[in-house]
Amino acid sequence: MITVVDYGVGNIGALLNMFDYLGIEAEASGDPVAIANAERLVLPGIGAFDKAMRTLRERRLVDPLHEAVATRRAPVLGVCLGMQLLARSSEEGVEPGLGWIAADVRRIAVPAGSGLKVPHIGWAETRALRASTLFAGALPEERYYFDHSYHMVCDRADDASAVIDYGSPLVCAVEAGHVMGVQFHPEKSHRFGMRLLTAFAEVPEGALHGSASAAAEATA
Repeated sequence: MITVVDYGVGNIGALLNMFDYLGIEAEASGDPVAIANAERLVLPGIGAFDKAMRTLRERRLVDPLHEAVATRRAPVLGVCLGMQLLARSSEEGVEPGLGWIAADVRRIAVPAGSGLKVPHIGWAETRALRASTLFAGALPEERYYFDHSYHMVCDRADDASAVIDYGSPLVCAVEAGHVMGVQFHPEKSHRFGMRLLTAFAEVPEGALHGSASAAAEATA
């Protein structure tokens, strides 16, 4: 069972519809007990970093999330803003993030005269950097749908699993053991998103526990 964290900040319905289409058992929950005991978690998010973190705290979900991910080491997938929340902090605000990935979030800077815009909205081709759970069975030239003004900068190169080229390489997927995140919207990315969400749902839980980032280990 996949539990999609329902805290009023995220595209819950679209994710549940995609899981249902794929025949993957999933439910939305904002209940702290259910989240603390979840088998697998998807942390969605849209909007501003500080608002999302404040909402998680106001709904008393931060400690249950740490119990599930940092203590029990349940697999988690952060989606869009949800990926950014896995980091320590963001230039977008002042609230601390969950700190499961040793990284910070910074505003996208595009080269002068490039014609590139911020926010970056639309489809982009991803480039896998290494073997990973989410991209192990990747199709050639996978494209995903993005809508973001910020990107994650990892302390450890090994935590970045895929990038897009947007003036410079920007990390668009991270994976540190059981902690995973994607900057794009797999639920809006057709067959590519279906493949990725299926990969997250099907990997045996024990296979994800071998390597965690320094930040994830620090919160355990």
